[in-house]
Amino acid sequence: MGRHSIELEGANKALRRIPINQAPGEPSCYTQHREERMSVEELYKERYKTGATPWDIGKPDFNLIETVNKTPIKPCKALDIGCGTGDNSIWLVQQNFQVIGTDASEIAIEKAREKASKANFKCTFIVVDFLKNKIEGAPFGFAFDRGCFHSFNSAEDRQRFAENVAAHLEKDGMWLTIAGNADEQRHGLGPPQRSARDIVDSVEPRFEILSLISSHFGSDRPNPPRAWVCLMRKRDKIR
Repeated sequence: MGRHSIELEGANKALRRIPINQAPGEPSCYTQHREERMSVEELYKERYKTGATPWDIGKPDFNLIETVNKTPIKPCKALDIGCGTGDNSIWLVQQNFQVIGTDASEIAIEKAREKASKANFKCTFIVVDFLKNKIEGAPFGFAFDRGCFHSFNSAEDRQRFAENVAAHLEKDGMWLTIAGNADEQRHGLGPPQRSARDIVDSVEPRFEILSLISSHFGSDRPNPPRAWVCLMRKRDKIR
């Protein structure tokens, strides 16, 4: 499945909220009902406890690698939001970025610290709720999230997320988000899906969209979920 550019106009499709995957041993209908009552932070904490983390592929996402190398994005202070077990953060450190990775899950952060230690790379990982806390070390030159921004169901929460990313970035700072793509007609479980319009409406006031590409998540699955790969630059003034 390849990557291709798309026109933004007319790309707004209906949002389908689909659980990321079912926990081992649970019927999918029960999992969906239970997770719909959880906050985003509670959901991810629960997933790491049960081990139901299909997004944790044990390597950096190829979309991050291609974007950093092709843009290019020069080494700088970077913030990995919802870093999970740290594979993307560690790859950025290998490219000479100074990285702080954040996640709401203590289990994920513990694993991230272990990976960095074993690989002998210096990377800071902290347990924090990104929407409720200011991350020390700001401003950053680059922010990255893979499947964090798309986890918020309401437009208001996604706008708050974008606002908080902007607050952590320096002038002309860059943000790369990888989000589930609502253009995929899926039958079954998978990541939350957002339309191109969902993304544009959430980020446009504070970010200039440099590229919005239809791709797929880095995955070990034979048919990985489709994804939006959106690279943005912080605006000087809110529109």
